Amino acid sequence: MSKQFDFRQELITIIPNLRAFATSLTGSFDRADDLVQETLVKAWDKQHTFQPGTNMKAWLFTILRNEFYTQMRKKGREVQDVDGIHAMQLAGHPEQQGHLDLQDFRKALELLPDDQREALILIGASGFSYEEAAEICKCAVGTIKSRVSRARTRIAEILGVEGDGDYGPDSISSQIIGVAPAA
Repeated sequence: MSKQFDFRQELITIIPNLRAFATSLTGSFDRADDLVQETLVKAWDKQHTFQPGTNMKAWLFTILRNEFYTQMRKKGREVQDVDGIHAMQLAGHPEQQGHLDLQDFRKALELLPDDQREALILIGASGFSYEEAAEICKCAVGTIKSRVSRARTRIAEILGVEGDGDYGPDSISSQIIGVAPAA
């Protein structure tokens, strides 16, 4: 019984952190609360998979993040289009450029020093806060922020990114699919 109590107590102490993270992902307190509730239900149901002594906060953040992206994918597939008007307007730019951009990004990422790459991945890809990343890397929060900033600047330099207009379809692709190019 004490094992469940400890699990429950640790779960309760992390709720404010989960709520803050969920709010940053959803942009809405109501949706964040729903996301946290779903996370807690899943965590409670899967508590037997949690390894005591490991980082419960990271485990819960992973569950929350995965649930958020699952909901986003599901929401992306749910379109009300009774008369087909929206379907006729759908267009997407070719995926080849996106795959090439991803390959370029991965190569640029590999060129970063280990500490900068690690910080960027923890913050940008893994969804950890600066504080959590600092705890994981056993350094100051300011150090993590500095590493992430330097990593982002270096990635932009390597890829030749100068502004937001460097993302999305190029001007020729935009003309073909009928979308205004990114400014």
